[in-house]
Amino acid sequence: MTRASAGYLLPGLKAGLFALALGGLAAGTIAGAAQADIPAAFRQAVAEVASTDDAVARFYRENGYQAIWTGPDEVSRQRRSALLAALNETRAHGLPDRSAEVSRLVQLMRQARTTRDFGMAEAALSKALVDYATDLQTGLLVPSRIDDGLVRKKHTVDGATFLAGIRDTQPYAFMRSLVPASPQYRGLMREKLRLEQVLAAGGWGPAVQAKKLEPGDQGPAVIALRNRLMAMGYLQRSAARSYDAALEQAVQRFQADHGLETDGVAGAGTLAEVNKPVSSRLKSVIVAMERERWLTPDRGERHILVNQTDFTAKIVDNGDVTFETRSVIGKNTHDRRSPEFSDEMEHMVINPSWYVPRSIITKEYLPKLRNNPNAVGHIQITDRRGRVVNRGSADFSQYTARNFPYSMRQPPSRSNALGLVKFMFPNKYNIYLHDTPQKSLFAREVRAFSHGCIRLAQPFEFAYALLARQTEDPKAFFHRILNSGRETKVDLEQKVPVHIIYRTAVVSSKGRAEFRRDVYGRDAKIWAALERAGVVLPSVQG
Repeated sequence: MTRASAGYLLPGLKAGLFALALGGLAAGTIAGAAQADIPAAFRQAVAEVASTDDAVARFYRENGYQAIWTGPDEVSRQRRSALLAALNETRAHGLPDRSAEVSRLVQLMRQARTTRDFGMAEAALSKALVDYATDLQTGLLVPSRIDDGLVRKKHTVDGATFLAGIRDTQPYAFMRSLVPASPQYRGLMREKLRLEQVLAAGGWGPAVQAKKLEPGDQGPAVIALRNRLMAMGYLQRSAARSYDAALEQAVQRFQADHGLETDGVAGAGTLAEVNKPVSSRLKSVIVAMERERWLTPDRGERHILVNQTDFTAKIVDNGDVTFETRSVIGKNTHDRRSPEFSDEMEHMVINPSWYVPRSIITKEYLPKLRNNPNAVGHIQITDRRGRVVNRGSADFSQYTARNFPYSMRQPPSRSNALGLVKFMFPNKYNIYLHDTPQKSLFAREVRAFSHGCIRLAQPFEFAYALLARQTEDPKAFFHRILNSGRETKVDLEQKVPVHIIYRTAVVSSKGRAEFRRDVYGRDAKIWAALERAGVVLPSVQG
């Protein structure tokens, strides 16, 4: 033992300085020492371990290499205890099990003998806190590495603030504060626990073996449907053997909670959802928790929420949904799926022109123009100066997707592809919300038909709700511009955050979990990535 370290270690350490990692250390450890008194071996060990984490390294430089974990005082003991307890509970958040890391940290602390050992343990505990807090607050995965439609950028956190927080705050309270505070996250945690209990108890019973069941039917399949809906909580206990009114109402409640047409008939789509196993629903909840961690905690006092799997667009004020309408999202093909991201709505355009995206011009319209120059006659073809091109004198057969020199525009009209109003949050993906002349699509159960933008079933009412905060009579204001027929930009005096999300599991304001289909297959990809990162279901844990 060096002379420097002798001043920081006492005899009798063979019993274990950390006393099962939760006990106090003997007097003479690093905490509380002046910077000049901190041994070089301790500083060097901390710097060495922290060299792979800029935030940890910066914290110790700014902190003068004062220890926050390895002291003999009660607060240091509480910090260690609070951290190890949290690391042992990561599975509650749908994160990988970190019990092996806890064992490693305990072993590291138990075996600490020299000043350098203490420095190594100090930095290791700090890195463990930063890793845990970062995963919990911003998510385990990087969205863009999973699917090219996941263009959402995670909000950033500063690991040094976590270390300052555990240093300056009551340790257990601080660790609790790291859990995402959104009602949705807390609700998903509760649903995860509930589903794990259902899974441990054996699930919801046998699947329903039928293609279609409807009121008046009888037989084993009806009984299986009855029993499964009872197990799920949609039907009170009953011995009825027929598809009676009570079962029909239970089916309707199930359909409402799963985004299905509430006709009370258990058709192929409804039965497919009824037969989903508990494990499938549990995966959806765990994926939704990861997705919730990707979102910034500050969603905006007023914000717009578009859930693609639910085919809805909502205006949320102070946590309450104040407006909701059906929506149509991008078709499920590689170049049309709507991306997921957040931005700010800045303005709306009433009586908009539709400036046809280059991809649509070259993939859809150019082949038609080659065959018939008068094709898509409702669209103007313009040159670089904005002049309308004479179709009769143009030879479209000479152009390819690379050298087509024209633009295409559809003037304002009721038949315009954007309808009569569009809502803009300028972004590089060219995505916005808009009206549409194709109103019949909103009656469909699955509404994935667009080129990527979000179509609204009630765009006028959506506009009224946005304008209500800046004009006394938003409806009159809107229609005065609309009736002019002129393309008009209307700025929003206060920008509104827009969050385009994709959730197959949500918890309603009443606290009940609802589920939707994985329209684009993105959640399946996220679950696969979580599994690769070490997340497992209780049924396959050792």
